[in-house]
Amino acid sequence: MNLVTLDKLPRLMVTEFFITHWGSPEMVLSSGIYPCDELDGFAILEDDGAIAGLLIYVWDGADCEVISLDSLKEKKGIGTHLLQAAEERARQAGCRRMKLITTNDNLHALGFYQKRGYQLAALYVNAVTRARERKPSIPLVADNGIPIRDEFLLVKELL
Repeated sequence: MNLVTLDKLPRLMVTEFFITHWGSPEMVLSSGIYPCDELDGFAILEDDGAIAGLLIYVWDGADCEVISLDSLKEKKGIGTHLLQAAEERARQAGCRRMKLITTNDNLHALGFYQKRGYQLAALYVNAVTRARERKPSIPLVADNGIPIRDEFLLVKELL
């Protein structure tokens, strides 16, 4: 596997990734609306050049916010590697804190981030319900049967 910054990839490749996995390159969160295929980030590439994982981030003052983290192969260290790369980049840029938002149904993500030092910092009740006004393609119910309604903010102080 090969870690690269997104400026090394054709933007169309990133756009197609988001269309395939999220329905569009637009990510609607309580923190804003983001054109993911236009933002900075990292990708893990397979030997054949296919994307195995992708992380998108934005700067928010002294914070770095992860907008999207996708790993197509679980339990291979892809998500961890991408997150560590983003944290290191944030430290180099002088950021003091990493933050991210995930939805209430995403129990795997909640565990993943907490194991890596992130703490629950806020709950945004019905944030996804409001996001559907902008992006109606957001599902009502997750694959695990949990209604998708709320968002959690998780944060990690950088040393």
